[in-house]
Amino acid sequence: MTNPTTTLGNGAAAEAGDVPANAMADGVETSATPRHHLLDLDDLSSAEITELLDSAEGMLEITGRDVRKTPALRGKTIITMFFENSTRTRVSFEQAGKIMGADVINVTASASSVSKGESLLNTVKTLQAMQIDALVVRHPHSGAPYFISNHTDAAVVNAGDGTHAHPTQSLLDLFTVRNHVGDMSGKKIAIVGDVLYSRVARSNIIAFQKMGAEVTVSCPNTLIPDEWQLGSTLGDETGFGGLRLANNVDEAVDSADVVMALRIQQERQDAGHLPSLREYSDRWGINSARMALANDDALLMHPGPMNEGVEIASDVAHGAQSVVEEQVRNGVAVRMAVLYALCAPGKSTRIANSDSNAGDEA
Repeated sequence: MTNPTTTLGNGAAAEAGDVPANAMADGVETSATPRHHLLDLDDLSSAEITELLDSAEGMLEITGRDVRKTPALRGKTIITMFFENSTRTRVSFEQAGKIMGADVINVTASASSVSKGESLLNTVKTLQAMQIDALVVRHPHSGAPYFISNHTDAAVVNAGDGTHAHPTQSLLDLFTVRNHVGDMSGKKIAIVGDVLYSRVARSNIIAFQKMGAEVTVSCPNTLIPDEWQLGSTLGDETGFGGLRLANNVDEAVDSADVVMALRIQQERQDAGHLPSLREYSDRWGINSARMALANDDALLMHPGPMNEGVEIASDVAHGAQSVVEEQVRNGVAVRMAVLYALCAPGKSTRIANSDSNAGDEA
């Protein structure tokens, strides 16, 4: 499913308050048409991704201040609407909006009219009537943010939809890696774990490949799509051209610059994909012996939450090569950059101004 309005732009950056200049991506080629939503990364160019990452550099400076406040989004209203549990993503979006002066309102499915039987469409129309500027959505059904974007004037940010995509997680992962290695061209990225159900895996494969990295995945053959074969390299017709499917985890991790362990979604294991979590840990878990196969300065990443002792050993999860906490910290800066790109002053999505914003919906 595609959406022609899925991107980002600088908007009226001149009114950004005290947002640092590099948060506006000076000198970076920007998208020809400012994007109104962030639903996925598959239709963003490497230049657009770089623009966002450069913007996040400035936002990171703000998060390091003693007083972490800027009026960049003062007067804007952002709603986070989560139909699945979340700690990192939800809190970081809330913090990102509040640091930039926006009013942030949290909505959960259990505390909304959805629990009374209200449809997703009617929920969105209700929120739209309140003249919000952005809607951050996590939903268990793939494609839900696309559906929502077609029924609201507000900017929509996909905070994770089903097994489909998690674009801001991938952006913060790119940002974290870039801060350590710089240019990602030719870097070797190993992603280990539940590829079949992981929206993070899908988005990260796309994101790292767009930035020129070589991506290899390793997982049980029951946790990859049926048409994929271990030991092969995918062709362009799959949408993941050049992706290597390692025969085993040692092969994937060997000489890697980045090793990312994915969460084993225990709630999905009733389907019988794994004999046991103990066997998974023995055969695919990331431990110190396997990290020793990677480059000496390789980064260890995990999108969280971690099942320590299953997909990742505790000693490496909190070891010197781990950047897991840095990923969380960078997530606030990256989500600040995304919200600023979509909601910057002068980019109103108010109903009363719909005529003047027709270009945003083109």
